[in-house]
Order: sequence, then C-alpha cells, then structure tokens
Amino acid sequence: MALSVVILAAGKGTRMRSSMPKVLHPIAGKPMLQHVIDAAYQLQAQQVVVVAGHGIDQVTAMLEGQKVEIAEQAEQLGTGHAVDQALPLIDDANQVLVLYGDVPLIKPQTLSELIQQTPTNGLGLLTVKLDDPMGYGRIVRNQNNQVTAIVEQKDASQQQLLIDEVNTGILVAKAKDLKQWLANVDNNNAQGEYYLTDTIAMAAQSGGVEACHPTSSIEVEGVNSRVQLAQLERAFQQQQATKLMEQGVTVIDPARLDIRGELNCAQDVLIDVNVIIEGKVTIESGVVIDANVIIKDCVIGAATHIKSNSMLEGATIGKNCQIGPFARVRPNTELKDEAFIGNFVETKKTVLGKGSKASHLAYIGDTVVGEKVNIGAGVITCNYDGVNKFQTIIEDGAFIGSDSQLVAPVTIGKNATVGAGTTVTKDVAENDLVISRVRQKHIDGWQRPQKIEKK
Repeated sequence: MALSVVILAAGKGTRMRSSMPKVLHPIAGKPMLQHVIDAAYQLQAQQVVVVAGHGIDQVTAMLEGQKVEIAEQAEQLGTGHAVDQALPLIDDANQVLVLYGDVPLIKPQTLSELIQQTPTNGLGLLTVKLDDPMGYGRIVRNQNNQVTAIVEQKDASQQQLLIDEVNTGILVAKAKDLKQWLANVDNNNAQGEYYLTDTIAMAAQSGGVEACHPTSSIEVEGVNSRVQLAQLERAFQQQQATKLMEQGVTVIDPARLDIRGELNCAQDVLIDVNVIIEGKVTIESGVVIDANVIIKDCVIGAATHIKSNSMLEGATIGKNCQIGPFARVRPNTELKDEAFIGNFVETKKTVLGKGSKASHLAYIGDTVVGEKVNIGAGVITCNYDGVNKFQTIIEDGAFIGSDSQLVAPVTIGKNATVGAGTTVTKDVAENDLVISRVRQKHIDGWQRPQKIEKK
C-alpha cells in the first residue's frame, strides 16, 4: 500500500516570539520541518504533503526543489481541519501517516513499527506515558485495555486527568477512512476547534485502534518556545555523541559537541570539547581534534592532528597532517600526506604537497606547492590584482624565506631559495637564490630620538 505523509506545519508559534514560522527554526543547523521530511523519506513515502498557513511564503521557499506538495490552511481551526486540507491531494487507497513539523526528533524506526502495527481497516496511534501529562490529550481505554477515545486536557474530567498515557498526535490510517471520519468531526469543545483526536473514537468503533510507543519520550517532544528548542537541540546532540562513542570514538565531553550535518567517523578518533561539525564531513581513523575546532564539508585523513581553534571548510586533508593551532583552511585546499599548517596560517584554493610546511603567519592562496617545501613566517602569495586572481607555483624542495611576497603569476623552481624579505615578481629557476632587498647599511653616529619634555 502506497504511503502518503501529511506534515502539519501551519501554526504561528506565538511563544517563539519570532517573525519566522516555528517549523523553520533549526535543530542542528537544519529546520525542524526538514528533519520531519527527511524521516518521511526514510520510510520510502510515495508522497509528502506539508500543510502550511502562517508564513506560508517562507515555508514554500524553504521547500523549493524538494518533492513535497503544499496544502494551505488559511485559518487555523484545529488539527482535524489541518489534515482535511491535505486529504484532497491523496488517493483514497493510500495509507496516511500524520506527522508534525515541530516534532523533529521522531525516529523512522518508530514510525515504521507504527505503520506495521496499524489494523487493516482501523487506526495506528503513537502514545507515550509521561510522569507529568499536563497539557496533553489523555488516552482512554476500556476494561479490555483497548483504546476507545482521546480526551483533550481542557475537556477531561478529574478522573481522566489522572491518566498518564497521552496522545502524541502521530497516527496512521487509510485516506478513505480518514476522510469519512473527519467529515463527522465537529468543533463542540472548549477550544472551538476540529480535533483530529475525535477520529479515534470513530476508528475504535470500526477497525479498531492499535497503540504503539516510541523508544523514548524525547522522540515525540514538540517545540513551542526557544527554551524547548534549546532542550531538543541538546537532546539531539547527545544522541549523536552517544552514537559516535558506541562506534569507537572518544568524545571528551558529549555535552560540548555539535554535529550540524552528516558525519562519517571511523573508530579511534578523539574529539575534544567545543568542536562543531557542519555539512558533510568524513574523519578517518586515528584523527585527533583538539578543542574549539570548526570543520565544515571536509575529508580528514588518518592520524591527522587538528589543533585548537582552527577552522576548516571545503578541504581535503591527507594522512598524518598537522593543522594549527589557530589555522584557517579555506575551500578548495588540499593537504597531501604529512603536510603541516601552523598557527595563524591561512590557505585558500591551494595544494600543499607531501611533507611541505607553512609553520606560522602566512597566507597561501591560489597556489600549488610541491613536496618538502618550506614556507617561512610572514610569507604572502599575492594572488589578487584588484580585479583578477592569479596562480603561484612552488616546486619541490623550494625554500621561501620569511616575510617574502610572491606576486602571482609566478613560478618558484625546484630547490630554489627565496631570501627573507624578498618580493618576487618574476619566475625563479631551479636551484637559484633570489634576493630583492637592499644591502644592509650601518650609519655611524646616529642618535635615537629623545622624548621632548612638555612645559
């Protein structure tokens, strides 16, 4: 049976105190709504329909380019009304899974189990038991422990308020059945809304209701404020850290690691505190990442050491490299095996050959560096003339003295030496020594300036 997923995302989220729709606020650098969409597609959903209302233009912009349909809920008249806006887009024979754009940590495995346990002509319902069920709809069961109804907090009796099993709002049923049940739902309740939960009693009278439970209540926690957003962020990050440790990664402090993308990490990697991983990152075995490092869209080779306070983006790092501390490795940088980037060195669109090093205080941009090259402190590749970028080539074994400027386009030949303080504007041949600074002068009898006393 084909699966259609309906994601409710029309609410304003007043308590967020934001001009941005609540479902677009991020968890781990990705909108909450996108987390839910990604979960839907892991279920091999044939169709995903997002019900949008408040900030629909912003939601539509976020969904651009994705295989997602949008149904508008112009007036927020309750969850039943919201689902009803999506159903005309769905074939009657399809199975419908209802999810929520502000419940970002729901696991595909939990949803898969819910779908499998749904009765053929009934309804599958995800419920959870809470120590404090305040605010949630209570699950009403009969003497045979069968689910018969859901009663919302404001409509519950004193006895019903004692029930600790609550509704998550996540359910599964055939589209045809949902359409029929929703047609009979009214808004005769304390909120004056059309509750999706009212379909439970109808389903109980027809094909029955089968309740399923998540592995943890955090899966079904919703976000209504920035405080709750922060709580789910930490819960998500704890999950990621736990998964890494189970795979053989040492995480010094799981509470101080942020993964905001896709991390493929080998075993025997050590990650110190306050490390941020963004985008798509691969880390091979034996890598050590010191504190306060940011890595985005990179491949890090085995046994490489990234020292504190370094930033890497869009780079490919070889094996046994050393980077930092306080290094900035910018996009399209490639460090070959055993290369070394030291403190306050910046690279961009550069290849640094095997065993080559720039130990400190250098800018290397639009450059191809050969093997076993030494780049001294204060060296700059002058790659920009104010309009165009040009390339510098430094061949194997060259030595670039401190405080030199290489004005591109220029080539430094194999085993050539650039003396300290030299400005290179022309190619340097193999094995040559080039020096452009003036000869040192000594001036006898020179007097240092003296401080003038103020009267």
